[in-house]
Parts: sequence; structure tokens; C-alpha cells
Amino acid sequence: MFGPDWKEGCPSCSFVSDHIEGALPHVAARDVAVVMVSRAPLAKVEAFKKRMGWQFKWVSSYGSDFNADFHVPFTKDELAQGKVNYNYTMQEFPSAEAPGLSVFYKDTKWLARTEKFELPDI
Repeated sequence: MFGPDWKEGCPSCSFVSDHIEGALPHVAARDVAVVMVSRAPLAKVEAFKKRMGWQFKWVSSYGSDFNADFHVPFTKDELAQGKVNYNYTMQEFPSAEAPGLSVFYKDTKWLARTEKFELPDI
């Protein structure tokens, strides 16, 4: 969504972000939270968010391995191999940054993460 050395956020991610604002009250009414995470430093994130007029929660993972844990940024070495591990398959990808969407489900006894939008059996 916003790489650490970029001047502004990704155009495609920005398009999606422009359209998420209207859904947030409906999502919140169902006890669900939405948080965007980018590798850019927080000052860049906040300045771009303000410029775009967005109100959703957007945080920085700058200097951490958070995004790498979800396989959404790729190293130069990974890209040089021609295919990267993205969305559970090896595939070509044109950029060092990739969008990632994770859904977490919290029950009183456990927390589950799913990327394929499958709710756990309860």
C-alpha cells in the first residue's frame, strides 16, 4: 500500500481506500475493525492519509518484520528468482510491495487467522 521509500501510496490501493470509508460504519456495527498497515514511516502514512481525506485506522510497520510475516513485501533476491511466494502460490509479481488482506476471528477461547475468507468451524 505504501512502501518505505515511496513518495505516496500505491494508486490501486488508494482507489480501494477511497471506497472503503462508506463501509466502515456497517463493519463497525458488526463488531469488526479495519486497520491498514504499511511499511512506510508513520509520518509519511499520516501525511498521505490527511491529503487523501481518509479516516480509517492506518498504522506503520516501519522497521519491523510484520509485513514480511504475511509474505507481502519481496526482497530483491526473491524478485530476481522470477517468482515469489504470494497468496499461497509461487507466481510472478511486478513489484516489491504487494497488497495483503488478512481476516482474524476472535472467540473467547482462541484467535484464528484466515486469508481465504473461510470462517473456522465453531
